[in-house]
Amino acid sequence: MTAERIPMPTRHLAHLLMATLLTLFASSFAQAAEQPVKSPNDPNSYRYLELDNGLKVILVSDPQAEKAAASLNVAVGSGDDPDERAGLAHFLEHMLFLGTEKYPEPGEYQQFIRSHGGSHNAFTAFQDTNYFFDVESEFLEPALDRFAQQFSAPLFTAELVDRERNAVHSEYTSKLKEDGRRLLSVRKAAGNPDHAFSRFAVGNLTTLENTDDNPLRPDLIEFWQQHYSSNIMSLAVYGPQPLDTLENMVTGRFGAIENRNLEPARHTEPFFVSDNLPEKVLAETLKDTRHMTLAFPIPSQQDNYRSKPASYLASILGHEGPGSLLDVLKREGLVEGLSAGLGRDTGEHATLEISMSLTREGMDRQDDILALAFEYIDRIRQNGISEQRFKEMQQLARMDFRFHEQGEPVNEATRLSRMLRTYPPEDVLQAPWLMETYAPEQYRNILARLTPGNVKVWVSGPDLDLKNPNHTEWYQTPWQRQPLKLTSKPDATLASQLALPPANPFIPEDLSLVAGNTMEQPEHLTSVDGLDVWYARDTRFDTPRANVFVSLRTPATGESARTDVLASLLVDAINTNLNAQAYAARVAGLNYRIYSHLRGITIRVGGYSDKLHTLLARILTELARPGITEQRFQIARQRLIDGLENRERERPVSQTSQFVQTALLEGTFPVKDRLAAARDVTRDELEAFARSLLDETDPVMLAHGNLTEASALNLANQINALVLGNGERTQVPRSAVRQVPEGQTLASLAVDHPDTGYTLYLQGQDRSYDERARFRVLTQILSSPFYKEIRTNRQLGYIVYATNFEMLETPAIGLVVQSPKADAQAIDSAVSEFTDSFAGELASLDTQRLAREKQAVISSLLEKDRQLDEISGRYWREIDRSNRDFNSRQKLAEAIRAVTRQDLIETYRRTLEERQRGLMVVTGRDEANADETLHSLRRQPAVPQSKD
Repeated sequence: MTAERIPMPTRHLAHLLMATLLTLFASSFAQAAEQPVKSPNDPNSYRYLELDNGLKVILVSDPQAEKAAASLNVAVGSGDDPDERAGLAHFLEHMLFLGTEKYPEPGEYQQFIRSHGGSHNAFTAFQDTNYFFDVESEFLEPALDRFAQQFSAPLFTAELVDRERNAVHSEYTSKLKEDGRRLLSVRKAAGNPDHAFSRFAVGNLTTLENTDDNPLRPDLIEFWQQHYSSNIMSLAVYGPQPLDTLENMVTGRFGAIENRNLEPARHTEPFFVSDNLPEKVLAETLKDTRHMTLAFPIPSQQDNYRSKPASYLASILGHEGPGSLLDVLKREGLVEGLSAGLGRDTGEHATLEISMSLTREGMDRQDDILALAFEYIDRIRQNGISEQRFKEMQQLARMDFRFHEQGEPVNEATRLSRMLRTYPPEDVLQAPWLMETYAPEQYRNILARLTPGNVKVWVSGPDLDLKNPNHTEWYQTPWQRQPLKLTSKPDATLASQLALPPANPFIPEDLSLVAGNTMEQPEHLTSVDGLDVWYARDTRFDTPRANVFVSLRTPATGESARTDVLASLLVDAINTNLNAQAYAARVAGLNYRIYSHLRGITIRVGGYSDKLHTLLARILTELARPGITEQRFQIARQRLIDGLENRERERPVSQTSQFVQTALLEGTFPVKDRLAAARDVTRDELEAFARSLLDETDPVMLAHGNLTEASALNLANQINALVLGNGERTQVPRSAVRQVPEGQTLASLAVDHPDTGYTLYLQGQDRSYDERARFRVLTQILSSPFYKEIRTNRQLGYIVYATNFEMLETPAIGLVVQSPKADAQAIDSAVSEFTDSFAGELASLDTQRLAREKQAVISSLLEKDRQLDEISGRYWREIDRSNRDFNSRQKLAEAIRAVTRQDLIETYRRTLEERQRGLMVVTGRDEANADETLHSLRRQPAVPQSKD
């Protein structure tokens, strides 16, 4: 019987097993099909999953990560605000941080993240709100526990509602005089009034009214319930833990978020009213800047991400090589910069935009610029659709994806959570680089919309002399519509100079890695005719990239405000002359920067190593014999003057911080002195300065990355031959920071802004590692309490922070506040009350808390480098310090480990309570003493290396 009975259940079991195996196989196949396609150079492991509540998740396991991070994106933004509650989505973003059922204390999440070496933030966009943080990797799970609660069980505490609406209002007032916000308000006002984009997005005390008749909290909760749902959220979690561990951290916590089965809002209205096109909109700026943007409404391009027709066309429109639209307009003196690309894309509608920064003459010749722009578009329409050009772009995109380097965990998490909202899981990593198909019909479909009859031209600048202008509701920006008649023909001489981009000669051909192990630190190879050469072979990221730095240190640039201005103008001329020729190199994965600094001029060239030497040779040739036309000189000088004058229009705390640096940093010069020099220098003087610049130099070079020692020496010989020549060698000492006088120094700046700016700069006694360590730990400990007390509790302003204000290894703490309602005296009283009360908390600091805070500082200091550029920059800073051991970080970390509670108490007493060396810089409208204080501080001696 047993023998007779066994076969039946066995056959039944076999069928069950087979069915189960098929189900598992199908499930595994489906899951595999959804796993992201990653770069061949990416060592991380990825897993996509969808929780039972519909929340999309991508997990990233990076065993080498010292920081972990997470980002949650909600497909809800300012475009979902109720008409009667502008800014409600933004306000909700603020409120979610302020307490949950499990963690009711308003500042608990922020304090936890900060105390474990992390940071956090969020932003509200038109269709999305994104929340993110990073933290020391071993604390990822408790951080996620706090983070997830914000979306499953927020409290929306009643007394915090009214307090936080003041914070939103402060954010609004802090940017009332920022042209970016003001011009955005014009974009909204002059667009389609039926489109949700036209709404005021930030919010303020008026739109977020909270009265008995119109209470805010019920509207806030209703908005959360009607718009936040797990099925329209996407989460990215990044950490060193295995994928299974990360999944276990996420599933229960984020699975608790309620699925309300919502759909993201669709914005079917067009951005512009078609009957109004074409038209021009003029808007006045506060700063001396001039811009023109041609915005063409086109269909959404989100579904075309595999072929990227808009990117194809933008790469031609925005090309900067010889014969490009920018090149012709710039040589004519009409335009300083140009970019092209997608503007806004809602999934229903999009814009393709060409944006230009104009010169003064360009502002007067707008019709010539527009005519030439449409002539160039016609050239593209006739001859710009080329499979060869597509293949070149495809080759570069594939190469960049193949050798993609990792970013910071928090940046990667934020990017992935947003990408997962738009792209299928398998493409979430590769979507930005996908160019699979040559799509001429898609190119033509977009080009058909780039016509004079289908454009909105935005023009902004100062002093437009508008007649009876409109004013935007919340930012009071003057603006005006004008009919647009594009009847003029392009200037024949200019049109004849236009040319489509040729084949790119800089595309690398040799992508192999040099032989040999990565060197632990740079070696000083030799001094080639006085040029110190440092070299480090480095292929740790398996990418054929390198960076070369050349510092031409010279006493010629730092003698006075006048030579500082001449150096800036010379760099501008060199960059301008190089731009058209070197643009192809940038497209092909090379980059360069030429900049003046406290000790001279530096050239940095980086990217794929194959043709790096070719680009460097072009730069050096231009530096040796820069061509400076009268037209270019006048444009560059005016731009420098405009930039210096615009400093007076920066936000108050930017001006207070800038004052500290100008007063204390040797080698910097006051804006007033630089302005006087800029207005006075001549082209002849600049040419003479260029000829004599390298008569005396103290040059140094670093070659780092995928380079051989021989190639580094060849580059050094090239530098000597092309620019150093027979010049003499000298010593150019490093700049220092001036010592703040004993006691407190007050500087009051006259700033035309409704907010009050306040920066309290508290300087250390010396530049020793021990003093720097004490200041770093102290800043770490007090930053969160300072923010909580001044911003959250007292509601003095939106911009509130305590920061490490170290300059050139001189330790300092900066306490910064910008307030729309308190004057400088009231802010300082609040800061003093905080420092008095916090002394007791510091005195009771236990050993465990101190160890945790010190470790947070050390983990940020010693965080592993993730890209070649980070390592190159660190090496270069050590060379600037003349630290041949390249161990500044390690020595500072050792000093941090040795910091005791008593060290902190004593440092706190003399620095914050007694303000033994304090500089308080505030803004107001009168009683300014900035000039005399600046003059006095600039006579101070340098901060000593040590107090001994």
